[in-house]
Amino acid sequence: MAVDFSRFADVLKSLGVTGEVRALPEPAPTAAAAAKQLGCDVGAIANSLVFDADGAPLLVMTSGAHRVDTGRVATLVGASAVGRANARSVRDWTGQAIGGVGPVAHPAPIRTLVDTWLARYDVVWAAAGHPHTVFPTSFTELLRITGGTAADVGEAGEADDAGDAGDADG
Repeated sequence: MAVDFSRFADVLKSLGVTGEVRALPEPAPTAAAAAKQLGCDVGAIANSLVFDADGAPLLVMTSGAHRVDTGRVATLVGASAVGRANARSVRDWTGQAIGGVGPVAHPAPIRTLVDTWLARYDVVWAAAGHPHTVFPTSFTELLRITGGTAADVGEAGEADDAGDAGDADG
């Protein structure tokens, strides 16, 4: 399947990202699927999960090694409630579809938390705006290009259990 990722690649280039967008042979809707195709640890997959935080968009770049603790995230961002955004909101807020949401190239900046777990990896892989595309990056670079905040977003008790790939909405 031919995928035009030139716009996303141009945004990455404008942000000084040197990693090249890579088209995957199969969609990667989960961290486990992406890790299998890339031959990397599931924890090195940076899932782009979009949440509704009191009606405002919130992007959480989380390691594929665990699930996001929405209560913890609500406390971190000062929201009374944080829940998964619906598909329409994800598309409206990011300009991208669930399964391929990248950390950048959104119509407007989105408040972003970047999972500290990702700092464990020299190279992490993030979606590049389409379910068939990814790009290599790093924890530090994700913080820089998103203007994000480093945060511990995983559910309690998961710190030593990287076996749960979690869901990859992006």
